[in-house]
Amino acid sequence: MSVEPLVQLLESYRGRDKVIRTACYGSQLVGGLLSRKAETDVSSRRLGKRLLLFSAQLSHCRTVLRLFDDLSMLAYSHSYGLGGGEEDAGVRFVSVLSNVADQLYYPCEHIAWAADAELIKVKSDKWWLLSTVLWGTSLLLGILRSLRVLLLLKKKLQSAEDGGGNSRSHIRRQMRKEVLSVLSNVADLSNAIHWMPPGFLWSGRFPNWLVGLMGTISSLIGLMQMNAGDSDGTDSP
Repeated sequence: MSVEPLVQLLESYRGRDKVIRTACYGSQLVGGLLSRKAETDVSSRRLGKRLLLFSAQLSHCRTVLRLFDDLSMLAYSHSYGLGGGEEDAGVRFVSVLSNVADQLYYPCEHIAWAADAELIKVKSDKWWLLSTVLWGTSLLLGILRSLRVLLLLKKKLQSAEDGGGNSRSHIRRQMRKEVLSVLSNVADLSNAIHWMPPGFLWSGRFPNWLVGLMGTISSLIGLMQMNAGDSDGTDSP
């Protein structure tokens, strides 16, 4: 079996990040499941602990790499602007808000990271919370955008019933893309809520394996979309 596709994926920054993200959450999923056998299987507990530590290191790696994402996000936001290329005002409005949330997310996370690394003398808790809120806001806006796009595509599909087969096939592909985006964002939003302060919905209630499962689902969808040429210009924690 050729490893060329994997090599090409790892040679690009976005591709490498998605592979690291998948490995991070996959390790947390397996590590969390193995750790549940702690009372009966010492070897499983040890392996599970190592996988969870490995997952934490990969997560830290991605946090450090995101220190250099501000300019690429700014370039993406600038190219999108106020969404003049969008046909629907609702999609345009939600997309602009999402870009603002994404742009603000990065500096907040950078400050939290710098505080934990003792590079600056501030408490990191509020900055981690703010970055999580911004991430969750972006995910929620992404879900709303995809649902709006799906509604518009459904109307186009109905009006294209008498048209050519290629047109209907293209619309259906777009609809599948948006459905996958909704599933990915819902999985990530579940984790974002889990990392909120205690008392907010199901915050703090997910076991490690469930956090890993949600993240793995989102990561695999991201890899599928990238392989299909559908990945966007932003990043996911």
